[in-house]
Amino acid sequence: MPQVMEPKERAKIDQSKRVSLTKILVTTDFSEVSDHALDYAIAMAKRYDARIYLTHVITPDPFQFAEPQLAQATYEKVRQAAEEGITDILISGKLRGVPHEVLMEEGNVWPTLEKLIAEHEIDLVVAGTHGRGKVQKILIGSVAEEIFRQSDSPVLTVGPLVKDTVKKEVELKNILFATDFGPGAERAAAYAFSLAQEHGAHLTLLHVIESAAAYTEESVARQREISVVRMKQLMPAGTENWCKPEFRVTFGVAVEEILLATKESKTDLIVMGAKPRKSLAGHVPLTIAYNVVIRASCPVLTVRG
Repeated sequence: MPQVMEPKERAKIDQSKRVSLTKILVTTDFSEVSDHALDYAIAMAKRYDARIYLTHVITPDPFQFAEPQLAQATYEKVRQAAEEGITDILISGKLRGVPHEVLMEEGNVWPTLEKLIAEHEIDLVVAGTHGRGKVQKILIGSVAEEIFRQSDSPVLTVGPLVKDTVKKEVELKNILFATDFGPGAERAAAYAFSLAQEHGAHLTLLHVIESAAAYTEESVARQREISVVRMKQLMPAGTENWCKPEFRVTFGVAVEEILLATKESKTDLIVMGAKPRKSLAGHVPLTIAYNVVIRASCPVLTVRG
């Protein structure tokens, strides 16, 4: 049975291959889903001795088309509400004992975050998402997807169905790495394996083949064998010394198969690659990555290719 060795039996973590998660930027709009994402960010910070950058971006949307006098009054109300929201978080004591900074900026969300990520050399972005429907997503857009499609840093997205049961520290017992072997698959795999080793977690690698209808039984078996070989090639050197990952190849709709595997393996974290997209990022119909994020019962770590 595939398993990960107990910590005392595992080889010492190769620090040169360990992913760095010492600077975590968490976005907030002061909603319940943002509070939940902040809880995850804090738990990760405690695990990795990281600094939290609590970030709120004041966008020009509420006042950009108003008359100057009304625009100024609206802006002042929006900024005051944001300052009160930040104050409430600080007063709550959530960040007590965790190194942190507050970043309140003005502008469009992604360009502003992109500047902050570069300026503070952020290792991980954490964001919550309300999960917009298809029409809403096209018209309004998904801020979370806009971030994970364009961020060079990995993005941990906490969706609306993630249970609000975050402990003081993140405990990952089961990690699912879903891959389509696209650009950046090796980078995403590096995060999956590093996190599995750090937490002593069981790691499942999954590849979904969506076009198996025309295959013969022999061809299906061959496709499965090829996919397992390709997944094994994503394993970082030396991994076999401490990890016995499970390799799964399924046939069907990618989103449904990923969610089914998540349920069956009681997954605590899904790791996926995310195809880069500059034009209309966050405004296209429901993509595989976004669909998984808004329907998964656990957070999703996306690593852009």
